[in-house]
Amino acid sequence: MHNTRKVTEDIIWLGASDRRISLFENVYPVPEGMSYNNYLILDDKTALMDGIDDAVSTQFFENLEYALSGRTLDYFIVQHMEPDHCACIPQLVSMYPDLKIVATAKAIQMIQQFFGIDVSDWAVTVKEGDELKLGSHVLEFVTAPMVHWPEVIVTYDRTTGALFSADAFGSFGALSGNIFADEVDWERDVADEARRYYVNIVGKYGAQSSALLSKAKNLDIKMLLPLHGYIWRKDLYQIIGRYAKWASYTPEVDSVAIFYGSVYGNTANAADVLAIKLAELGVRDVKVFDTSKTHPSELVSRAFQYGTLVFASSTYNAEIFDTMHTLLVDLKNHNLCNRTVGLIENGSWAPVTARKMREILETMKGMEIVEPVVTLKSSLSTDSYETLNNLAKVLSDNID
Repeated sequence: MHNTRKVTEDIIWLGASDRRISLFENVYPVPEGMSYNNYLILDDKTALMDGIDDAVSTQFFENLEYALSGRTLDYFIVQHMEPDHCACIPQLVSMYPDLKIVATAKAIQMIQQFFGIDVSDWAVTVKEGDELKLGSHVLEFVTAPMVHWPEVIVTYDRTTGALFSADAFGSFGALSGNIFADEVDWERDVADEARRYYVNIVGKYGAQSSALLSKAKNLDIKMLLPLHGYIWRKDLYQIIGRYAKWASYTPEVDSVAIFYGSVYGNTANAADVLAIKLAELGVRDVKVFDTSKTHPSELVSRAFQYGTLVFASSTYNAEIFDTMHTLLVDLKNHNLCNRTVGLIENGSWAPVTARKMREILETMKGMEIVEPVVTLKSSLSTDSYETLNNLAKVLSDNID
């Protein structure tokens, strides 16, 4: 049975949700599952905007058959070639032998790479500014390379003002009937997962995301239709404003996030003492995270959210504690920049982690490491407690 909703009178949501999935891309925990959106435009010609993941393809094909109501599928527009959106290509071309595949040259090449199918005879290759007329709907293609693959396009429907935005403006989480952001408490229930999705999936490509946002300013956008998460038909500034911050690595919260890697609890205690000192100095919304307990995708998301970061690490095998090292490398790989940073190290006989953490941080743009660096030898002492107190004052003074 079908499971569809109308976005407009002639744009139909055909998506499906996978609540069994535990790791998206086999990396990121998705406790609320994952949604996969695609859309059918019904006009003189029919056009399917992107495909679906194998895990939910049965529902998708039932939805597509119902929405077409006996019509053929004329165009399949490939905005993004990741398999969670394109695993259905072999079945689509088998079901609809006259189907035209609309995509960039790079995407056409990737179809051959993934499926061994030469679609050049059926392909309509598009580039920046090209148009496709379906009847009353006129689609304009906007290239979005490296948001977050090189072949990506987004598609603007001049008739409705809908921007089919590929992986941009999405979020983790399944949908439950309410497919529009204004049908849920998005700020309360989704905003953090939208950030975690952006930061981990797209976050490395801030410059490319900013370039896409600049292009979008020239379009009269009335709706955002992403491939994951909720559709936006109201208050678009909520998500676009956040993307502008995330893409420019601008923090959302002018406060301190403290990340610690601790073996026996002494480094953790120093992190908690620092949090108390900051609170006493009037700093609000301080967060403390155990890097061994919290998934790296959440830690990276929070580091993007906060303007001041503290990294507290035990010395482990004469190196940075494992989970702290993972976090720092992850932040570097996602191009995080322009943060104020405090450092705390612990080592019973040879504390080295401040130096080694600094070596990673100094390869990242605009990371201002403040003094004093706090050094513990096994646990907090009178001297290290006082140094921690001084660090709290310095960090507090940096908060607006």
